[in-house]
Amino acid sequence: MSNTPIALVTGGGRGLGKDMAIRLAEAGKDLVITWNSNSEHAEEVAEQIRALGRRALVLPLHMEDPEAPFSFAAALSKALTDHWNVNSIDYVVHNAGMGATIPMTQAKPEDFDRFMQVHFKGVYFLTQQLMPMVNDGGGLVFISSGTTRFSNPGYSMYASMKGAIEVLYRYVAKEYSSKKIRSNVVAPGAIETDFNNATIRNNPQVKQMIASNTPLGRVGQADDIGSVVAFLCSDAAKWVNGQKIEVTGGVFI
Repeated sequence: MSNTPIALVTGGGRGLGKDMAIRLAEAGKDLVITWNSNSEHAEEVAEQIRALGRRALVLPLHMEDPEAPFSFAAALSKALTDHWNVNSIDYVVHNAGMGATIPMTQAKPEDFDRFMQVHFKGVYFLTQQLMPMVNDGGGLVFISSGTTRFSNPGYSMYASMKGAIEVLYRYVAKEYSSKKIRSNVVAPGAIETDFNNATIRNNPQVKQMIASNTPLGRVGQADDIGSVVAFLCSDAAKWVNGQKIEVTGGVFI
């Protein structure tokens, strides 16, 4: 049996998810990380986690597949038994996602359905399937977006689904209160990663515009987010529940 807390980070092979996983490992957690399209990147992150003295396992998770929440829960249960000799985890970080800049005038129903499946419906049912495996007193962290507070043209579908997440996490906190599981949300701002075709990194004018509207004078980096997630997945946050933490540097305040 494992006495080390185990955290699941979906989409943990790159960008924000990678930093979340490494910060959690630094804080003494073993990790399960998932990948969608690039298992090699996820394996590289797992090796970094192992180099920190923690255990790490990599599993596929394709959130666009409506059956994924159910098949993944079964695969995770088997993996926990095989690799840790346990049948439960302590923390879930819902990070996996995708982006696209699509103005409302150009939006198509199939675009909407894809965003809905990846960012809300899939997360909803993955949560449902995983909660029986989450230990009493554990925690969930949902990743939202600063674009639920301020409007970024072309992000109407993405932000709308994240807005739904900002309702869901409070219901999770209430409906699973008998297990004393904490449910919180982190809402990042503009982060310089490869998300949405590296929009921030590849567009200096966009980057400068955001930095000029941020009191701290810059765009975000992945390590601005991972440390906040690691805090929420710790006893230091044992009395933080049903809360949204926006991590945007104060952009557009």
